Amino acid sequence: MADGRFERAASLVTGAQRAGAYPAAVVEVGHSDGPCWQFACGRLTYDAGARAAGLDTLFDLASLTKVIVTGSVAMRLVARRRLLLDLPVDAALPDWRPAGGARMTVIDLLEHASGLMAWSDCFRRCTGAREFVRDIARLPLEYAPRTRSGYSDLGFILLGLVLESAGDAPLDAQFAPWLGSGDLLFSPGAGHRARIAPTEHDATWRARLLVGEVHDENAYALGGVAGHAGLFGTAPAVGAFARLVLRTVTGETALGPPWLLRRFLTRSRVPGSSRALAWDGMRPTSSCGRRLSPAAVGHTGFTGTSLWIDPGRDLYVVLLTNRVHPARPATAADGLARLRPALHDAVVDALER
Repeated sequence: MADGRFERAASLVTGAQRAGAYPAAVVEVGHSDGPCWQFACGRLTYDAGARAAGLDTLFDLASLTKVIVTGSVAMRLVARRRLLLDLPVDAALPDWRPAGGARMTVIDLLEHASGLMAWSDCFRRCTGAREFVRDIARLPLEYAPRTRSGYSDLGFILLGLVLESAGDAPLDAQFAPWLGSGDLLFSPGAGHRARIAPTEHDATWRARLLVGEVHDENAYALGGVAGHAGLFGTAPAVGAFARLVLRTVTGETALGPPWLLRRFLTRSRVPGSSRALAWDGMRPTSSCGRRLSPAAVGHTGFTGTSLWIDPGRDLYVVLLTNRVHPARPATAADGLARLRPALHDAVVDALER
């Protein structure tokens, strides 16, 4: 979808690809009534004969799973009165007996204010959900719940299992029926392989190039479906989800009523937190740059993905890459970290012309 206004934005994405920040990138920018710019560059790998990236390219969305799936399923369960935000975790997960007996609730998990550490290699010790719950319970808390905020994959692993209990169905089964997009899916099968952007060559554990297997080890050990990671998708499919969120600002949708969306997008009162419920909020240092509205919300994914939604501007920006191919970059060499804010600022500049 060519549009001369976005020449600067396209140049930034192409420049980062040529500099080796990622092999492939796809961008979609739009409003609640549809996309206004779509752009793809690069190939699925650095091989000269690799398939070109396109709007049909499936990416491992990594932590975008937290907002597209887990936050949305939580919101739908609250709307249907199947879930309370102040529900204690142990009321849904009988195996949850945390060290020290700390009490944490669904809202603590959604706001990354549970005290749980960011990550642990549970996959080396655990097989199945119950073992994950018991293993995470044995880990020491980094702070007392709600005294501060600390991003936690472990919290969203637990949250996904709480939602399965509340909804009486697996997480993917609760997500799939209402979104209506075949290009947002867990564990894409062999029929999709040709259009999947590979992630890392996992030399230490799985000993293979990951194509259609979730990059995150804990999510893989949970069968590819988890509250923190596991979802694959195309940029247009993520854009369709973003439009659903924007439409819910003014009217009830499959996601829920506007009042409930406002609650999920409201900034946490935990000291120093930028978080809402599943979502992150706009800050001067955010990946969305400095030009979005203060009410903008978004999320990034470790594999090289991001989604930002600005209700004030009726705007969304999807950026999908496979920056972890063929190996995850060192932080200092991560060109994507520099691209993200510059791209979002360039998009706003283009729309204001």
